[in-house]
Amino acid sequence: MTPIRPPAPPVLDEDSLLTLYESTAARLHRYVARRVGADAAQDVVSEAFLVLWDQRAGQPFAADAARAWLYGVATNLLRRHVRSEERKLRAWSREHTARTDVADIGDQATAVADAALLAGPLTGWLADLRIEEREVLLLTAWAELAPAEIAVALDVPVATVRTRLHRARARLRTRIAETDTKGENHA
Repeated sequence: MTPIRPPAPPVLDEDSLLTLYESTAARLHRYVARRVGADAAQDVVSEAFLVLWDQRAGQPFAADAARAWLYGVATNLLRRHVRSEERKLRAWSREHTARTDVADIGDQATAVADAALLAGPLTGWLADLRIEEREVLLLTAWAELAPAEIAVALDVPVATVRTRLHRARARLRTRIAETDTKGENHA
């Protein structure tokens, strides 16, 4: 007696990819834009769909798995973008350490600085999280993915996602409590 196997998920065809694009692109763009800004987000989203299209033949996808996989691709592209930007900023810093003229700061650096000032302490707290914890937290909060979808996106077990999310939230709660306590002491 041969075991009964579930049918393999379908491979993405043009119509399925178009449906996925229509249902996911705007949300994916919002998630990515929150991380790197609207200009870079368009490039990351486009590249993520291009990667999905290029690799669709070798990947059988159920609809939800394709969406989660797409967020995983976007997250990897974000990592590459952030590393590239960090290298550029470090190189810029080395090149311009002697300069103190604020007018020489590029528009992008100014925008990043303004965003950091406006975001308040939360920006620093997010930056202090381990990258793995920050990614899980942002995929939950900004992309509204469930732990199972994040597990697919990041290629880690669901338990790992839940642990990272718990740790990130606990660290942020601690920082908020510390800030509240400091505020009460000064009032």
